Amino acid sequence: MEFVAAPARLSTADAAFEHDFAQRLHWSADTDAAIEQSVADILADVQARGDAAVLEYTARFDGLNADNLAALELSKDELKAAFDSLPAEQREALESAARRVRTYHEAQKKANGESWSYRDKDGTLLGQKVTPLDRVGIYVPGGKAAYPSSVLMNAIPAHVAGVPEIIMVVPTPKGEKNALVLAAAYVAGVHRAFTIGGAQAVAALAYGTATVPKVDKITGPGNAYVASAKKRVFGIVGIDMIAGPSEILVLADGTTPPEWVAMDLFSQAEHDELAQSILLCPDAAYIEAVQREIDRLLPEMPRKAIIAKSLTDRGALILTRDMEEACAISNRIAPEHLEVSSRDPHQWEPLLKHAGAIFLGAYTSESLGDYCAGPNHVLPTSGTARFSSPLGVYDFQKRSSLIEVSEAGAQTLGKTAAVLAYGEGLQGHARAAEMRLK
Repeated sequence: MEFVAAPARLSTADAAFEHDFAQRLHWSADTDAAIEQSVADILADVQARGDAAVLEYTARFDGLNADNLAALELSKDELKAAFDSLPAEQREALESAARRVRTYHEAQKKANGESWSYRDKDGTLLGQKVTPLDRVGIYVPGGKAAYPSSVLMNAIPAHVAGVPEIIMVVPTPKGEKNALVLAAAYVAGVHRAFTIGGAQAVAALAYGTATVPKVDKITGPGNAYVASAKKRVFGIVGIDMIAGPSEILVLADGTTPPEWVAMDLFSQAEHDELAQSILLCPDAAYIEAVQREIDRLLPEMPRKAIIAKSLTDRGALILTRDMEEACAISNRIAPEHLEVSSRDPHQWEPLLKHAGAIFLGAYTSESLGDYCAGPNHVLPTSGTARFSSPLGVYDFQKRSSLIEVSEAGAQTLGKTAAVLAYGEGLQGHARAAEMRLK
C-alpha cells in the first residue's frame, strides 16, 4: 500500500492565507463525552473502593490480573535487574542522558530555586521559603508507547528539587514490562513503582488507596483518559499540564539540507495522526526540495501510515515573505518545539517570544532535546507556550512567604493596616494590628 504525505501548501501572500492558516491550526481540546463519563465513573469508584477498584480496572483494560495491588508494585531489585539486563550500549546511553538531565536541573535549582530573605531598617524580616513537595506521582505511558525518556524527565527534576518520595505508575498490558522503562526508573531514583495505568492509576495517586499512597502532584503524559482524569482531580492534587498532540515548527532559511528538515517534520508526525509539523520558509525552491525529500524518505519509515496522515491532515509548508514574517507567525502559533534551522540562528532568536523549547541551528534536531540534551522535554502544547513553561524543578517545589515584623516595624505597619482594614469594614483585622501599637 502506498502512503502519500501531502502537507498543506500555504503562502502568506495569498488572500486566503489567514483563513487557511486558522483551519490548519485548529485543534479541539474538548474530550469526548463518553470518555468524560467513563473517567468520572472510574475516579468515583476508585475513591470509594480503593485497591479493589484499581485491580478490577487493571484487569479489564490491561488484561493484568492480580490478587492484590501490592503484587503490582515493582521492587527496587526488579528495577535494578531490568537495568542490569540491558545491553551495555543502552545502559550507558540511559546513564549519560540521566546525567545531562540532572546537571541541567541542578543548575536550574541554583538559579532561582533557593529560599531568600532580607531585613528592613527597623528589623522586620521579609522573604520566601522554598520547600519541596512531600510526595509526587509520575505517570509513564506503557504498552506500545513505552517512553523511558519520560521517566527521566519527570523523576529527575523531582529528585533534584528534593522530593522525598516519587511514585511511578506505568501500565503493563498483559503483564508486558518494558526493561528500559524500569531501568530508567532505577537510574532516575524512583522510590516506588506500580504496574497500573489509565484513569484508575490517576485516581489512585490523587485519592490514595490502602496500597498506593496519596500524592501532592501528578505529572507525565498519557492518553485521552489520563488527560481527562488529571483535569478532574486538579485541585485535589496539582498537575503539570493538560497536554495536547505533539508539535514541531521549523523556521528555515534554506541553508539546512532539506532531508534533515523533512526528517525533523517526521519526528513529530510519527507520534500520532493528530501531531502537527509545520515548516515556515521564505524560499519557495527550498520548500519544494523539502517536499521531494518527504516523498523520498516516507516509504522507508516504519510508521509511514501515521506520518502520512499527520502531515496530510495537520501539516503545512508555508511560504513567507521573509524570516521576520516567519518569526511573527511562529509567535502566533506558540509551538511546543521550535527549530531555528538557519545559518545564524542567533539573528532570529531575539524575535521569538513563545515556544516550549527553542532549538538553535541546523545541528540541533528536536530529537536530541527529547532524549539527552538536558532541558526537560515535557513542554506546553496547543499554543499554551504563550503562558506556560517546560516542566522543571520549580514544578516540584512550593513557596511560603516569610514575615517577621519587629516591634518598631509594627508601629508603622499597624497604622497602615488598620486604616485599610477599617476601610474594608473588617474591625477584627484593624484591632489586631492596633493592639501592637504603643
